[in-house]
Amino acid sequence: MDSTLGRAAARLFPGTPGHHGVLPPLLLVLTFVTGVVDAVSYLGLGRVFVANMTGNVVFLGFALAGDRSLSALASLTAGAAFFAGAAAGGRLVLRVAHPVRLFTLLVAAHAVLVAAAMGTCVADTSRYVPIVLLALGMGLQNAVVRKLAVPDLTTTVLTLTLTGLAADRRGPATARRVLSVAAMFAGALVGGLLQIRHGNAVALAPALVLLAAVALAAVPGSRE
Repeated sequence: MDSTLGRAAARLFPGTPGHHGVLPPLLLVLTFVTGVVDAVSYLGLGRVFVANMTGNVVFLGFALAGDRSLSALASLTAGAAFFAGAAAGGRLVLRVAHPVRLFTLLVAAHAVLVAAAMGTCVADTSRYVPIVLLALGMGLQNAVVRKLAVPDLTTTVLTLTLTGLAADRRGPATARRVLSVAAMFAGALVGGLLQIRHGNAVALAPALVLLAAVALAAVPGSRE
């Protein structure tokens, strides 16, 4: 598994093989997870994003302007939980020096939060409970991804990725950007199909499985 991930990473960064370890392909998986989770939150939890905070800020403005199909409280709740998750992740960034160990820890914590969100969906609790749990997880994910700073693989933001595709000359970064966009699209498509046909809990299942797999796959890549 480690060698397969290493080869995939080398193809994503042909000029600096091994520089980012096994992280690049794992970040693409997290980008897919983002699409799944935001599909569930938007379609199943009342038109709110738990990963795309730019969208939430815009939704908050629309809601305060009088759009009754949007909830200002839901957007504020998601934003506050995301902020809390990012803040917690930031504290861990200062305490855990090894980047891959930090990555493994926070992705595992994210998986636990998604599992808890699935449970609340099955139990049919208030929609604000899974919103908080999912947004906390995405905040953690963004904190560690920001710390790792792997080029073109932010896992949640595509605006600059698309800008780079359009504005920059074709090169090694092109493949990373295309794959990042494709992963987000695929995640949203899969999450949307599952949510519409089977509900929130089932739609979150791929996110849970993939997060657990990413956390486990990152462990062999850690070095003292």
